[in-house]
Amino acid sequence: LPRSYSLSLHLHLQFLLLDGGEAPECSTGILAHGIMNCSISGEVPEEPVVSKKSGLLFEKRLIERHISEYGKCPITGEPLSMDDIVPIKTGKIVKPRPVQAASIPGMLGMFQIEWDGLMLSNFALEQQLHTARQELSHALYQHDAACRVIARLKKERDEARSLLAQAERQIPLSVPTATSVNASALSNGKRGAADEDMGTDGKKIRLGISASIIAELTDCNAALSQQRKKRQIPPTLAPIDAVERYTQLFSYPLHKTSKPGILAVDILYSKDIIATGGADTSAVLFDRPSGEILSTLSGHSKKVTSIKFVDQGDLVVTGSADKTVRLWQASENGNYDCRHILKDHTAEVQAVTIHATNNYFVTASLDNTWCFYDISSGLCLTQVEDASGSGGYTSAAFHPDGLILGTGTSEALVKIWDVKSQANVARFDGHIGGVTAISFSENGYFLATAAHDGVKLWDLRKLRNFRTFTPYDENTPTQSEEFERSRMRDRDVQCAFLFPSIIFVPW
Repeated sequence: LPRSYSLSLHLHLQFLLLDGGEAPECSTGILAHGIMNCSISGEVPEEPVVSKKSGLLFEKRLIERHISEYGKCPITGEPLSMDDIVPIKTGKIVKPRPVQAASIPGMLGMFQIEWDGLMLSNFALEQQLHTARQELSHALYQHDAACRVIARLKKERDEARSLLAQAERQIPLSVPTATSVNASALSNGKRGAADEDMGTDGKKIRLGISASIIAELTDCNAALSQQRKKRQIPPTLAPIDAVERYTQLFSYPLHKTSKPGILAVDILYSKDIIATGGADTSAVLFDRPSGEILSTLSGHSKKVTSIKFVDQGDLVVTGSADKTVRLWQASENGNYDCRHILKDHTAEVQAVTIHATNNYFVTASLDNTWCFYDISSGLCLTQVEDASGSGGYTSAAFHPDGLILGTGTSEALVKIWDVKSQANVARFDGHIGGVTAISFSENGYFLATAAHDGVKLWDLRKLRNFRTFTPYDENTPTQSEEFERSRMRDRDVQCAFLFPSIIFVPW
């Protein structure tokens, strides 16, 4: 018999022995057709094996690999293991010659096909090589360009450092020396706060308020003084009887209830936005018409004691009991990002007040100093300390014209400062307890201060107290007060705040 038939007969006899004398149908089919090809490759196997379950013939190396990867029969999909595979013993198998190799024309056709495949493969490799060369050339060009850019930036950096060093050497010649009765206690310096250099007295060296800044403050004072003289009483001013009928319309829980308490409030009237600082260490910007929270400013580690809008609300300044001041910048998505963290105070920051130019602001702290800052750079230009040691500052406010600063202390003193010279030009006493709030009237002639004993009004022209309000009992301190913003020339209305109550006091 031919070898394929003898192999089929041998396989058939093995199945008879394994299955009790009855050959499976698949082996019969193999024997009948005389086909001994692998069920996977379709070629005559060199090491034939057969499956006990399906009776299919496989090449041993192929079925072993398939079982190790999948664990099932590649044809029927049934679970299959190496124990289910039976090897078949055969003589050496000579693979039949393909039909194409039986003649010279067939062999030439095979050679032509192999040559064509080789040429196509070579062409593909040449294309890949060309693409790789282009990518390499582009990468080398980018590397060279990057090296040139880095070299240029380093050169510009070195030039900027050189110009900065030259400017620092020239600054002491252009900064005037401040003349003040408290000059020995001032920390004005000759260099930027970023240098963090310390003077011989152990204090940080400051730039000081330069002549150009003083000129800017003076021009602002002149312009605002002229405008104040032209102000008229607005026709929409509410009469006293209407104010007496004010009732609460809404109540909004803006801060965490775990640490309740709103310690600071500011209103951006042009956009009807309210800013609050809470005991929960966060500040909240609230849109009153819609009743929605616009942004929550988180970053302080202790209670927020003061909050102020700058100009149209693109900037917000907050002071905290964690001894820091933060400047928040409005972003395109409506949130506010922390732009500067100022750490010039060594005790709780109690007050923040914005200058009328919207270019500068002042902070007051319990460390008995107040700082004058440039908003754009976040630099502390000067830090002023009162040598008299009258306790830390608990409140501060700019005069409407911007050249006078009022501060209140924890020892019931009210101090008036000349911003240009940082000199303490006046002081008022008479309060009981720390001065919790201070504000100037719109006409610029009067000053209101609040403390544990109520609210006092001071005449800045005569430097005396001419009226005192005690809206609450002796055990209830007044936490905040502010003049009504009607911009009246001859009369102002004062608001005294004791959260959660508000009292309007005409005088």
